[in-house]
Amino acid sequence: MEECVRTVYLTLMLLCVVLPGTAHTANSLYPRIRLSHTELWQLNRTWVFQAHGRSLQPHTMMLDEGHERLYVGARNTLFSLSLDQVNTHHREIQWASTDSQIEECLMKGREKLECANYIKVLQRYNHTHLLVCGTGAFNPVCSLVRVGHSGQDRLFALEEDSVTSGRGRCPFDPNSPCTSTLSRGELYIGLYTDYWENDGALCRLNNQTYTRTERDDRQQLSEPKFVGSAVIPDNDDSNDDKVYFFFTEREADAEGLNKAVYTRVGRVCANDVGGQRMLVNRWSSFLKTRLICSVAGQNGIDTHFDDLEDVFVLKNKDGKNPEIFGLFSTTSAVFKGYAVCVYSMEDIRAAFNGPFAYRDRPEHRWSPYEDRVPYPRPGSCASKVNGGGFSSSKEFPDEVLRFVRSHPVMYRPVRPQHHQPVLLQTEPGRRKLTQIAVDRVQAQDGNYHVLYIGTDDSVVLKVITIYNKDTDTMEEVLLEELQVFKESAPIREIIISSKRQQLYVGSEVGVAQVRLHQCDLYGSECADCCLARDPYCAWDGLTCSRLYPAGVHTKSRRFRRQDVRHGNAVQLCNGLQIDGEGSEEKLVYGVQSNSTLLECVPRSLQAKVLWFFQNGEGRREVRGDERVILISHGLLFLHVRSSDAGLYVCQTVEHGYVNTLLRVTLHVLRGERVESTIHSSSGEEGEKAAAPCHSSPDPPLDPSLGPKVLVPASTPGRHSRQWYKEFLQLIGYGDAQRVAEYCEKVWCTDKKRKKTKKKYAAPGGEKRRKERGEENSNRAPRHTLDN
Repeated sequence: MEECVRTVYLTLMLLCVVLPGTAHTANSLYPRIRLSHTELWQLNRTWVFQAHGRSLQPHTMMLDEGHERLYVGARNTLFSLSLDQVNTHHREIQWASTDSQIEECLMKGREKLECANYIKVLQRYNHTHLLVCGTGAFNPVCSLVRVGHSGQDRLFALEEDSVTSGRGRCPFDPNSPCTSTLSRGELYIGLYTDYWENDGALCRLNNQTYTRTERDDRQQLSEPKFVGSAVIPDNDDSNDDKVYFFFTEREADAEGLNKAVYTRVGRVCANDVGGQRMLVNRWSSFLKTRLICSVAGQNGIDTHFDDLEDVFVLKNKDGKNPEIFGLFSTTSAVFKGYAVCVYSMEDIRAAFNGPFAYRDRPEHRWSPYEDRVPYPRPGSCASKVNGGGFSSSKEFPDEVLRFVRSHPVMYRPVRPQHHQPVLLQTEPGRRKLTQIAVDRVQAQDGNYHVLYIGTDDSVVLKVITIYNKDTDTMEEVLLEELQVFKESAPIREIIISSKRQQLYVGSEVGVAQVRLHQCDLYGSECADCCLARDPYCAWDGLTCSRLYPAGVHTKSRRFRRQDVRHGNAVQLCNGLQIDGEGSEEKLVYGVQSNSTLLECVPRSLQAKVLWFFQNGEGRREVRGDERVILISHGLLFLHVRSSDAGLYVCQTVEHGYVNTLLRVTLHVLRGERVESTIHSSSGEEGEKAAAPCHSSPDPPLDPSLGPKVLVPASTPGRHSRQWYKEFLQLIGYGDAQRVAEYCEKVWCTDKKRKKTKKKYAAPGGEKRRKERGEENSNRAPRHTLDN
């Protein structure tokens, strides 16, 4: 048992040493607040829906604010979840592949899991129905789902008589990328239309027509990966509305040797029905250009982030000029990084209104087309805005159709706002970024974009970005790191509801609902709230609370304190808080020549921690050396000396604001005194004391040593005395019971453990454990401390 205690204690010390001390520096790479799944649950900030132990595997999600439901398309199932609390009052529709479909799928060489029905398309069809399409064991199917009018939240049923073939509406392969949007009863979709995934296409389907890109035309689409789509109006003329598709392509580089990945934005007219003699049932308006997201290098060579992972369209009030957020990754096998770039519709429209691109051969470089461009301009819509001379694309001259078919690429790419990413992650070995959603928040010093970025390990990052016009630089502030699921799994979907201030996150382990903010988490003081730099939160004179837009809750406006741009608590909170007021005070005992940890962990991981030592000779900063180490958990003495005794002050510095968190008085005990105490306790009863595997009652306090110090008692007949518990408390480790449980698991034999359990079990306890299925005495012990 003594060996167990020494091993545990040394392990605890080593864990403290190896944790990175840089986590407490003011660096945007680290979140200011990090919350585990358990902490989110305890704070009542998250709710998780799990499909009765099944792997959920959501492939698409749709928010329906009118019905107050979240629809989730998964494997063989369509779920309807409550927006109020996703884990309550859910409904589901089972829509699995039939046995004959599965058998046919298996005969084609597919795996059984692939032969399920994965719902890939989920769109609002009208006020009472959804359009749902699934892969159907590599034989796509579509159907309408009745949800009724608003208020009929109990209505949720698949209409069997509406089931039809989903070819051209849904991919065959569950892993095939696709994107869709539905407007005025017409489905616009980017997908692979065939079994072998050779035919990538951008399509529009309604009850009368089927319009798509040309087959086998590498100029239009070349090995596309479809990511996102949206209908965005240019003006008040609905006939001039455009549909934008965001995708990547693989094209041969200028030398024709390698295929490079490029991100594209493609555009078609929503009312395009193709030509009369040429381009029949083909787009007569399809154009595309490149989206660039890059960082300028010192040698003049830019680092490009070419692979589009996800896209988010942040709409404004009129819907005409949304901001486009793209989450990109690098394509290099050596260097892996991620970036977020933001694009304005003004720049995108300017690129499509600019010169067309031209090249003689696929391996040649693109150049601007300088010859005559026919009228009406290729790519324009049949609308009044464009002269009103044409009521349909079928009336366009053949010259226009020939030009747009041979010149679908625009010469000018679209560059991001400020010509740089708003967020970068380039550290090797860090997590992958998978999804993005954005909220626009009105703060006291302006409007801010709050980015919610999903990762491959169940984490959502809450980030704000601040542009400095004077220096032309971006500042990234990682406000929170939220582990929304207990198990590690890639986040596949993120949907944001600004109206409800909720985030809905989907992964294979479930669907999580997370509140966008929790202002009281930052603390009640003015400085705590201002340093948080959270646009949602401000100090209201009493505590850190939700900041509402102007005109709402104006009663306390004169007390508000908030500075998102600078986090200047020194200026804003001057005179509202005295340094050290309310700081915690502790008394810690160390044993001479042994290790001692003075623990001090600030709430903010971006705060810099400083330690000061104070005794009769004055006050000095503790810099650390080979014996005294500054670590993320506090101040670690590897070999404490009697001269180390005194007052230690733990302070944090963040954005120039200094705050005293803790005052620790360290007393150093002589080693001889502790050793004699241990021997007096474990002398002739030593072997008997180490044998039992149960914990004994806590020993009495010795008032001569001060508070919280335990010394062994030499009471006759106390054979179950475990002196190591007292020793751990003597050196400052309070959770001795936890160590005792661990030692029992590791060091006690099965026979002793069973004997101890039987001896100290409460009446009826064994029976209750069996009823709960917790009896498993044959399992191997876990050689780790449980979290």
